[in-house]
Amino acid sequence: MHTRFRRPTAAALVAAALTAAALLLVPAAPAAAHNTLRAASPADGERLTTPPTRVTLEFAQRLDPTFTTIALTDADRRKVPTGAPTVDGTKGTVTVDETLGAGTYTVAYRIVSADGHPVQGSYRFTVGGVGDAAAGATAAPPAAGSAGPAAAPGTGSGGFGTGAAALVAAGVLVAVLGGAALLRRRRRETH
Repeated sequence: MHTRFRRPTAAALVAAALTAAALLLVPAAPAAAHNTLRAASPADGERLTTPPTRVTLEFAQRLDPTFTTIALTDADRRKVPTGAPTVDGTKGTVTVDETLGAGTYTVAYRIVSADGHPVQGSYRFTVGGVGDAAAGATAAPPAAGSAGPAAAPGTGSGGFGTGAAALVAAGVLVAVLGGAALLRRRRRETH
């Protein structure tokens, strides 16, 4: 019995490429990380002699303007009027619409990471010489059903998250299986 060597068909090459892509994509999906606050102006715990006219937060990952909320409150937890957040890459900024008096202020934020998970946190700064600026930044996953001062409407992802990677992997798997079925059918037809 003589076996003839066959050159790989286009379908076999596509199936091999899709299998390789699936192997590269699937293990990377769980490695997606939550977004974190990298820098802020005014900074956490900062004591300012002049009131700020804006608050800028810089994160580790790009922000989605639709899911970015930044709120400013005073020591009595009264919301300070600010403009809507403007987003530029990893930075979110709000302008302060009124002159801040002496006291402690809290900046609260809520964003959505590239992996689709909401991240929220807060920190304090002081204008003038009064107030408690010792409280540090806090970042915690949102409590179920909570919608504090920095709650963003809805949840979603502006990036390529775990859910999207799973959909791509499923699509790759379907394509690989389809390619394999096509190869089997062609082999049967040639015999």
